[in-house]
Amino acid sequence: MTNRYQVECLLRPPVEFFSAGLAISIAIMVFGFENWLYMPPSVASVAVIGFTGFGLWRFRQGTRIVSYHKCLRKLPRFTLQRERIPISEHQLYVGKGFRWEARHTQRLRDCLLPHNARYFQSSSATEIGKRLSLSCERIGLPSIASILQIDHWLNPFRPPSGVGGRPEIHGVGLWEGEKPLYSPISERVGHTLVLGTTRVGKTRFAEILINQDIRRGDTTIVIDPKGDAELLKGMVAACQAAGRLDKFLVFHLAYPEHSARYNPIGNYTRITQVATRIANALPAEGNAIAFREFAWRFINIVAQALDSLEQRPTYRLIHSHVSNIDNLLIRYGQLWLQKHGPDDWKDRIEQMQYGLTGSANDRERPKVPSLTNAERSHDIHAVSVARILVQVMQEFGTSDPVADGLLSAFKYERSYFDKITASLGPFLEKLTTGAVAELLSPDYSRPDSRPTLDWMNVIEQHAVVYVGLAALQDAMVSAAVGSAMFSDLTATAGEIYAQSACRNMTYPRKNEISPISLHCDEFNELIGDDFIPMLNKAGGAGFQVTAYTQTWSDVEARIGNRAKAQQIAGNFNTLHMLRVRNKETAELLTDMLPKVQVAQMTTVSVAQHQSDPTSEKHFGSAVQDRVTTSDVPMLEPGDLTRLPKGQSFMLMEGGQLFKLRLPLPQSKDQDLPPNIEALTAHMKNDYHSKLDWARDDWWQNNMPPNQQVGEDFRNLISDASVSRQENSVHQQTDAKHPDETANPFTPKGETA
Repeated sequence: MTNRYQVECLLRPPVEFFSAGLAISIAIMVFGFENWLYMPPSVASVAVIGFTGFGLWRFRQGTRIVSYHKCLRKLPRFTLQRERIPISEHQLYVGKGFRWEARHTQRLRDCLLPHNARYFQSSSATEIGKRLSLSCERIGLPSIASILQIDHWLNPFRPPSGVGGRPEIHGVGLWEGEKPLYSPISERVGHTLVLGTTRVGKTRFAEILINQDIRRGDTTIVIDPKGDAELLKGMVAACQAAGRLDKFLVFHLAYPEHSARYNPIGNYTRITQVATRIANALPAEGNAIAFREFAWRFINIVAQALDSLEQRPTYRLIHSHVSNIDNLLIRYGQLWLQKHGPDDWKDRIEQMQYGLTGSANDRERPKVPSLTNAERSHDIHAVSVARILVQVMQEFGTSDPVADGLLSAFKYERSYFDKITASLGPFLEKLTTGAVAELLSPDYSRPDSRPTLDWMNVIEQHAVVYVGLAALQDAMVSAAVGSAMFSDLTATAGEIYAQSACRNMTYPRKNEISPISLHCDEFNELIGDDFIPMLNKAGGAGFQVTAYTQTWSDVEARIGNRAKAQQIAGNFNTLHMLRVRNKETAELLTDMLPKVQVAQMTTVSVAQHQSDPTSEKHFGSAVQDRVTTSDVPMLEPGDLTRLPKGQSFMLMEGGQLFKLRLPLPQSKDQDLPPNIEALTAHMKNDYHSKLDWARDDWWQNNMPPNQQVGEDFRNLISDASVSRQENSVHQQTDAKHPDETANPFTPKGETA
């Protein structure tokens, strides 16, 4: 409704009812007593119609005032079944709401005035119902107390909704009506940031977006550090509705025996990425940064050697060779000597070893330099290979970077080497202990019924992947795997972008790059330096990132650099702000909004006394209403700290601000497969309390009563893998392992 007055003045009693009642009364009087009023019938008819119309018009104005007051106190419930979430090729449904303008800022500022506080107080019926409910509980009538607490319109004592916050923030626009809000799909490639404190609806909002991505046919990857069972259930339901259940894959650190396998360091475009992904998880504060650089160097040496030996790096192999580099040096040294050394290299090694271990009285023992202090801590055979390798390289005047790196690491004394890699050993031990070791360090030479994640194959198959990192059980392992996963995805995006591999990855609907929807809950626990190129360069490869976190301070603490954190924030073109508890976080939105003019009415009372005795006027008074305007921010940070649960502000398309309510997803339990329903129930019961999930015997000792759940879920994954193998046209063979066939979710070169 367009306001033709400078001040709306909506927070006032509905005085229109008085004039409406008077007009209707006059119409009734004229209609019933026209003869007594000496009015001709034609005049009486016109009067009745006129007064009735005027009364109804005024009554409608009064009801709008009452409706406005009601919207400020309580909002209607908003739920939506997962199956009824709108799907569009060009628009992304985000909820219901309205565009926020200057008049909404004016109304919100009016709500903060002290004399308007009475319009936001709970009704008398609500207070009576609260007291009755407490009384019924005290006298032993809990059933009646529960009935009084039912949130239904038939309950006259219905309590306020449990969403908290201040409903007037949305009520100032709800009065005029709200409509479904959509965000253009074309804007998603600019990435989306969702901020909100704990338990205000971030994950439920993510479920709404993920549901649409799955049903639209996008490649959908969800990284969930906490492990939300409802989110997993919603993804399975969406896959079932879209007919994509055979392309659904689960990776979960808390359930390694029933999860797909994944090698976070097995795929790379540059060999240095292996060391970076591992070293990024090590401490980097103060003096620890020097030890991290040492650790990076030795990991890089091991990774280069494994790559030269045509062996895919894994956490288990890295841990084994960093702890004891002798075996790797022997293998690589013999390989190099076989290719580039003299024909008698084996005899030289045997003579060197005999010279180091033979009896001192043996006359035939060749004379060789005695062992140094560093060499005494290593295997004799490794020392022999190292010495012959150095001799041959000097004789031929050649060098090899990998061999030089191995020899430089070999020269360190074992105790000194252990000290400078002290932070690396315990970390790698966590990743290579128990059942989780088989999950993160798959044995490619041994057949396994579980598929293995490879992001390029996932993208080619338009698959749906759920990643549960179990951050509540072991935050360090979760952060390490998540950070390495981001690095792997960034490398995959670079490969798609640089080599144009996406030409064969098109929509089934039209010829264009297939969108890759990446949803990252609690992404502050996962990001590293590789996340920045993911945001500002991966859009050309079809990646569209939606990141969820609580405060921006968490991101700054994780990155350790305020400038880099601001660089990350600058790469999100769409911002959703739910309730936050941090002023700096709220200012990410409020600082980007313009100032608007707000009107304020001031009552001025003036009394004057005339002191001139000759004047005819001895006293004067005046009362004035003055309207002044001032520039205020469109939103204050405090407004974002008072948002109810399930509500947010959305800033998109170059500064357009919208206020929206998020629907609460609902789904019928019987729509899901029984095995998935049982699995999610098991996650709800046991996920948060089992802290020793990485032990080998944990699953066996804590198997739920329905032991068929895990087997059914494994069969589901296995059946999906078989179906993908039959239908896939993208099976490839790794050049390093030409005799092995890859399944759709197995890295090229592995045996499924």
